[in-house]
Amino acid sequence: MTQVDVLLGLQWGDEGKGKIVDVLSPKYDLIARFQGGPNAGHTLEFDGKKFVLNTIPSGIFNENIMNLIGNGVVIDPIILKRELDNLKTAGHDPVAAGKLVLARKAHLILPTHQLLDAANEQKMGAGKIGSTLKGIGPTYMDKTGRNGLRVGDTTLPDFKERYTKLVEKHKEILSHYDFEYDLTEKEAAFFEAIEFIKNIPHVDSEHFVNGYLKAGKKVLAEGAQGTLLDVDFGSYPFVTSSNTTTAGACTGLGIAPNKVGEVYGIFKAYCTRVGGGPFPTELDNEVGEELRKVGHEFGATTGRARRCGWIDLPALKYAIMLNGVTELIMMKADVLDGFDTIYACTHYEHNGETIDYMPYDIISIQPKPVLKAIEGWKTDLTKITDKSQVPSQVTDYIAFLEKELEVPIKYLSVGPDRTQTLAL
Repeated sequence: MTQVDVLLGLQWGDEGKGKIVDVLSPKYDLIARFQGGPNAGHTLEFDGKKFVLNTIPSGIFNENIMNLIGNGVVIDPIILKRELDNLKTAGHDPVAAGKLVLARKAHLILPTHQLLDAANEQKMGAGKIGSTLKGIGPTYMDKTGRNGLRVGDTTLPDFKERYTKLVEKHKEILSHYDFEYDLTEKEAAFFEAIEFIKNIPHVDSEHFVNGYLKAGKKVLAEGAQGTLLDVDFGSYPFVTSSNTTTAGACTGLGIAPNKVGEVYGIFKAYCTRVGGGPFPTELDNEVGEELRKVGHEFGATTGRARRCGWIDLPALKYAIMLNGVTELIMMKADVLDGFDTIYACTHYEHNGETIDYMPYDIISIQPKPVLKAIEGWKTDLTKITDKSQVPSQVTDYIAFLEKELEVPIKYLSVGPDRTQTLAL
């Protein structure tokens, strides 16, 4: 029996996972999203075109590859329909091609989940989490509270009654907020989208994925967000609502831990974060602004400006440990092309100590980064087409990171296009 390889982000999301799934997918028979929701924005560029996927797995553009939205994902039917309509307009129709299936056990995001999300963020004011307001958190709350609706429920004769019962519960909660809303338009779009997703095959993802493995086929599990946003191990409470680590692939698809094979960990050559929460290496100055400008660091889904800073090695070591990473992939090295000197955080100064791990109280006591200066390369990496052309300063930076992180870097991204990915 073959194993499931896992691909996930090692920072606070936005590492470039979609691009690498697209690059690696020809090696696989099935690409499966295992957690998160439409707060994800996986950007892919090829043939002069740019696509942003929110829910659909990033293997959708490769022929003869099946794509599964797993049970650990929360699905907004309206957004999924819009995604698929946009793909069809662009000449890609995975539904007609029979290349997309949905897990019956995946939970549905209702319009009222989004209202709850917005009402809660409004009430929190300056202390808000920085939610994308897609209704992700409230949907996962209903899932763990055993109130949620799932994809498989849409085909049941009493689905409308189940929907109404849950919506009435949400309206009762909303009555305690100073929050105005009108459900009419959203509700009509929701039920139109529900009819649409009934035409996409529904599967039991646990049997579906394990059936692929039993047949000797290759599976890649695609994560969303990043390890440092994991609900258990991230910078809580400034986290997402799902398990973004390798363990989440097991529960989000229905595979046993011993079925996990390679774990691809993706990270940027620097670091970014969206929303609130701790960010020890953040550069709230002209250098951070330069990283944001050159790296086009704005959310693919929300358009929000990302906070930018130098690479954080204690955080990366932590993420590698949690995920059992076997191979590293460094993204957006080209964004650092213009710097004479770049920096890497090797330790933190925290409560009078020098430490190399993320402390529990990182939320309340911001650790000070200890930075190591590294010579820049001052070369346009976007023009490079072979690893033999990589400047010595870049290979030195890679060697330094591999020594610190104790995991090999196997791919280097030097631009947004799928062709701008070098195997090392």
